[in-house]
Amino acid sequence: MPRAASSAPDADSPPAPPGHPDPPPPVSPRPETAGTAPPRPAEGVRRRGAARVRRLLRRPATAPLALAAAGAAGAAYLYGTNPHEPGHWLPRCPFNWATGLDCPACGATRMAYDLLHGDLGSAFHSNALMLLLGLPFAAVLYGRWLYEGLRGRRWRPSFGRLGTAAVLGVAVVWAVVRNVA
Repeated sequence: MPRAASSAPDADSPPAPPGHPDPPPPVSPRPETAGTAPPRPAEGVRRRGAARVRRLLRRPATAPLALAAAGAAGAAYLYGTNPHEPGHWLPRCPFNWATGLDCPACGATRMAYDLLHGDLGSAFHSNALMLLLGLPFAAVLYGRWLYEGLRGRRWRPSFGRLGTAAVLGVAVVWAVVRNVA
């Protein structure tokens, strides 16, 4: 790294103009650290820290607990905002924007806001399917995921063809019913 030019007068530079003091002498860097990069942590310290993070991420309970923390933060934020007001911060549903129709999940954010404020009637009006089927289904899945994670086992739900077809069928029927009514 090149050194900055000194502004102190030396034998070759002209003296300071009258009425101006001479500039202070340059501060010399410490000779043992001049031109070197800042010190890095010892290699063993970095490896141990990274190993701790990898071990934590490999634990089966990490993902469901992280999701719970993120959900709590999202709920706290949603509690203070009102998605019923026009010009709300959330973007418009892409399906609704493209077709003008409500998708099966349209209104779920408004439903969550209403539930957080204890208004069950408005929550039902915002999205009845999510309230009656979606939330209990998600709660059961999440509870099983957390239970298995805390016991040290990974859980990968498998619905099979029939279960997947049932969920998709209910979503399609709900999309048709809510847009016809």
